[in-house]
Amino acid sequence: MANSVITIRVMPTSPEVDLEQLKVKVKEAIVNYAGEGETKDEIVPVAFGLQALKIIFVVDEARGGTDDLEKEIAEIEGVNSIEVIDVRRALG
Repeated sequence: MANSVITIRVMPTSPEVDLEQLKVKVKEAIVNYAGEGETKDEIVPVAFGLQALKIIFVVDEARGGTDDLEKEIAEIEGVNSIEVIDVRRALG
């Protein structure tokens, strides 16, 4: 089986949410879902001072869909929404 490279965007409930703390919690959920692996994160501006958290991570595609991960992240305090914005197959 190959790996999948998944990119998610997490929108906070307000500009006052500490994205660094939120990033730690979201990454914990990702480790629970995908196991220890490579991740890349960045904080990206959205509009009017609002920023979003964008995280890229690798998971074995045999793991299946991301529905369980999305539900877990959506329940984290300070998260308004989560969206899978890209899925790619990584071979090699």
